[in-house]
Amino acid sequence: MTPTIPTALDTRVKSAREALDAWVREIVSWHFDPATGCPFWLDYAKRLDWDPRREIRGYEDLGRLGYFQDEWLRGGPVRRWVPRAYADRPVFIFETGGSTGVPKSRISIDDFRTDYEAFSATLPDEFFPRGADWLMVGPSGPRRLRLAVEHLAQYRGGICFMVDLDPRWVIKLIKMGEIDMAERYKQHVIEQGLTLLRAHDNIQCLFTTPKLLEALCEKVSLKKIGIKGVFCGGTEMTPQFHRFAVEELLDGVYFAPTYGNTLMGLAVHKPRVPEDNFAVIYYPPAPKAVIEVVDPDQPDRVVGYGETGRVRLTTLTREFFMPQFLERDEAEREPPCELYPWDGVRNVRPFSRFQSKVVEGVY
Repeated sequence: MTPTIPTALDTRVKSAREALDAWVREIVSWHFDPATGCPFWLDYAKRLDWDPRREIRGYEDLGRLGYFQDEWLRGGPVRRWVPRAYADRPVFIFETGGSTGVPKSRISIDDFRTDYEAFSATLPDEFFPRGADWLMVGPSGPRRLRLAVEHLAQYRGGICFMVDLDPRWVIKLIKMGEIDMAERYKQHVIEQGLTLLRAHDNIQCLFTTPKLLEALCEKVSLKKIGIKGVFCGGTEMTPQFHRFAVEELLDGVYFAPTYGNTLMGLAVHKPRVPEDNFAVIYYPPAPKAVIEVVDPDQPDRVVGYGETGRVRLTTLTREFFMPQFLERDEAEREPPCELYPWDGVRNVRPFSRFQSKVVEGVY
């Protein structure tokens, strides 16, 4: 039998996996070291009859720690998540959207800046000009996006203009059946954004969610008002919306869809090619985050490429270690590609078994 000759992509996939295993060893060593680790994981280690620093040698070994539990991030004390090495650093708290009860809280120090500086490298300067100002029409308050998009604008040499938006109020209105009031609140948000767009000529870049992008475009041509690039994220990002945005809403304005959350950071979109037929394909910021698609009934089993399953997320930074967290999303497993030689996800959407529980509001 003729041996298979590895392709250039195979070689890059193997290198990326080796880098991931090395990074896992480094992060586990950091979080379980009494000098640098966080109280949560140091306490967790006391209940084990083995030492993670010695026995976790790569990504596959993280399964020995079990699944990260949703409830661990709901409520305090939040300082149990602050690594001892960072005890004297200023700490941010970012909360999840709060659409499923008590919001999860994640501490952050520099991760949000690091993530968005890496994302900046994927944005074409032609459509996101250096020095241009930004408008952020998205969730404000305790959400990571509020500071992250502002940092992105500043990192690229611009100033970020903001609107006030409380997505939890929208969710509450929808649950109460106050659909008309929710629509009026959405229009209030859109009016804030339009006022800023009309008053500041240097706003050329926009962050918003799919629903708010559509509402904005019903009022104004973003191209005519000076927008060159739109960075968009949210659970309503479907292939249908992707096509609608590119072919009808934006009239040549660059569209950069993303999948991000408070716990992982930001997954970037694969550049659009015709054969993908507007599928929304994302790759996580490896090795700092790993996204896998697993069998919902056997979450230890990763599904095959192209198959549907539940999203399982692992976050690996010195600020935050979260192994094997079962997200409330589902997707298809996407193979590695030239730009991103590790697994991605296709067409992320709310996990179908939770559909009756989740209200997405303005996302």
